[in-house]
Amino acid sequence: MPRLFFGLELPSEIKARLLKIRSAVPGAKWQGAEQLHITLLFLGTVSQEDLEALAGSARGINSEPFLLDVAGVGCFGQPQKPKNLWAGVQPEAPVAALNKSLGVRMEKFGFDAESRVFRPHITLARFKRQAGSVESLLVEYADSRFGRFQVTEFVLFESKPGPAGSVYSVIERFSLRGAD
Repeated sequence: MPRLFFGLELPSEIKARLLKIRSAVPGAKWQGAEQLHITLLFLGTVSQEDLEALAGSARGINSEPFLLDVAGVGCFGQPQKPKNLWAGVQPEAPVAALNKSLGVRMEKFGFDAESRVFRPHITLARFKRQAGSVESLLVEYADSRFGRFQVTEFVLFESKPGPAGSVYSVIERFSLRGAD
């Protein structure tokens, strides 16, 4: 059964700028260009039978396209021992609204909403137990702007484990209202 999540794709020029952040930080597992995205809602393992119903429900999302800025970096966990390093997105409200709309629709199929507060971000690196400090990266890139793009669609991705990390493939694209 496939592992699925809804997300937003990033333009290649923004990905290229984000990849320049890579540096020698102990324990860091840096994401490749093909792995950079914004997760809207993680579903986990989904049966083939449920896949069409989930996609059909997602097609009914009624949201306007919006502009999104990718700016700044932060981390989950302590900067001296992070769990992951991420790039921020602004404004968060339209991304959070998409997350909420999807969450409400997916609950009808038995997918529970996460208990954590949704914080839209782009994961740049994940860390093992022996994580090194990212304090210098947080200072260096605090005010960095990586680009702006128009969000006109969201995507249902399949995630497959691979030797270099997860490999994501597009199952279906969903246009936002008013998008071509």
